Amino acid sequence: MGGINMEMDNTQNNNPLHGVTLEMILNHLVEMYGWEEMGYRINIRCFQFDPSIKSSLAFLRKTPWAREKVERMYLKSLRNK
Repeated sequence: MGGINMEMDNTQNNNPLHGVTLEMILNHLVEMYGWEEMGYRINIRCFQFDPSIKSSLAFLRKTPWAREKVERMYLKSLRNK
């Protein structure tokens, strides 16, 4: 049974999103790109009109497709650093 936990731990260790909160992702993207560029790259209203971390978090937590796009943008930004 210990082997299963080790496999799960290894999977999480290889996951670049492991331990990274959605708020951390947004702060990183805002710092790197700014709201205007984020709204251009991902067509999400909360990035384009009166953007804030709070409103974006609320929207992304209940909208899986949008969260996936933001997570992909974050991962891409890590590769481009």
